[in-house]
Amino acid sequence: MAGSHSVLVVDDQAPFRLAAKAVLRRLDEFELAGEASSGDEAVELAGRLHPELVLMDINMPRMNGIEATRQILAAHPGTVVILCSTYDVRDLPDEARSSGAAGYVHKEQLAADLLRRMWAHRDDGWPGPRET
Repeated sequence: MAGSHSVLVVDDQAPFRLAAKAVLRRLDEFELAGEASSGDEAVELAGRLHPELVLMDINMPRMNGIEATRQILAAHPGTVVILCSTYDVRDLPDEARSSGAAGYVHKEQLAADLLRRMWAHRDDGWPGPRET
């Protein structure tokens, strides 16, 4: 769709990738560019697909999402990364805030309206608007 923002979904768990893709289908302004199941695959796909937004799981084998975020943003500074996990925001690893990610969303809260709000506030600083 013209005018839509390309999204890369990254998670080692297929059920979350399916859920994230279902959320994206509800939003005309976003379009799935691809999906990855590991941090190193995410870095490679980001270089090939040039997504505008990456929904990045934190805990993955081999290369975690925090390191993948750092590498993606170093190579593609215009990309927006939103970290996703099951951590309470207060329990996030310290490195999450310094990774360059635009924000964080708990996986259970990922929804069309929240993603739309986070995209609208992507330049506002960490962690972006959360559901109340």
